[in-house]
Amino acid sequence: MIVVLTGGTGGAKLIEGLAAELDPAELTIICNTADDCVFHGLNVSPDIDTIIYTLAGMSDRERGWGIKGDTFVALEQLQRLGNDAWFQLGDRDLATHITRTQWLREGRSLSEITDHLRRRLGVRSTILPMSDESFNTYVLTPQGEMSFQEFFVKEHWKPTVSAVRFEGADQCRAAPGVIDAIRIADAIVVCPSNPITSIGPILSVPDIRAALVTRSDTVVGVSPIIGTTAISGPAHKLMIASGFEASALGVVRCYADFLDTFLVADEDRCLIPELKRLSVNAVASDIRMPDRAARCRVARELLALIRK
Repeated sequence: MIVVLTGGTGGAKLIEGLAAELDPAELTIICNTADDCVFHGLNVSPDIDTIIYTLAGMSDRERGWGIKGDTFVALEQLQRLGNDAWFQLGDRDLATHITRTQWLREGRSLSEITDHLRRRLGVRSTILPMSDESFNTYVLTPQGEMSFQEFFVKEHWKPTVSAVRFEGADQCRAAPGVIDAIRIADAIVVCPSNPITSIGPILSVPDIRAALVTRSDTVVGVSPIIGTTAISGPAHKLMIASGFEASALGVVRCYADFLDTFLVADEDRCLIPELKRLSVNAVASDIRMPDRAARCRVARELLALIRK
């Protein structure tokens, strides 16, 4: 069994490749939930849903989120009635959020609901939220503090960032099954997701990071940054705001206490000697994943490193 730590779209690409190269039932995926939010009274878990939709073959590859072929009639009507519609929820996507919200109100846990959703959609991999407890990411900008979704979606990550804050981190415990999965896994994969706001919240749950440190000989990762820029999204911007260099080297420093092997871009081959001085085995390759073939190729390279 392989455990995968992931956030949104970058992680989903690698997970798609891993599920194609392995029996999907061998994957246990731990998802960031610090981006979870409430829109129109509905509980939305963007990263969990992205992974479920990807593994169910339902994801909208062009957008990188949501369900392919979805319509937005309900959202258009909400906007017509005077509601804010900057966070786009498709009509079929709404069914997921309605189900989640109803069951949360009935007292079921996010873990239970996530397992139900993935089973109903035919996903064989286990998908676990990092925690069943409330946890939120906030970004400090000149316009004030805003939620990550406001910063990322509403503002298109344009504002300058001076700090990132996790609310509820010290109160959180790992969701059921997370620590056991880390302990018994053959290997742990850190996806090329944002180190600060996708992987960072997972690591901020104290018992998760502690469990990873005990497995530091079997933790491999893929860089989300090439040169000084994220492959997609604002990772480089948020790393600088959090005191890390925007580079593959900076990513490794985020994970230094548990990372064993790191796959970096060919363009960053020059960093390998310095990465090795941090006691990380670094390998250079083409890590871009624009299509399914590339995702499978990167997954095969990663699995080869694990087996080696």
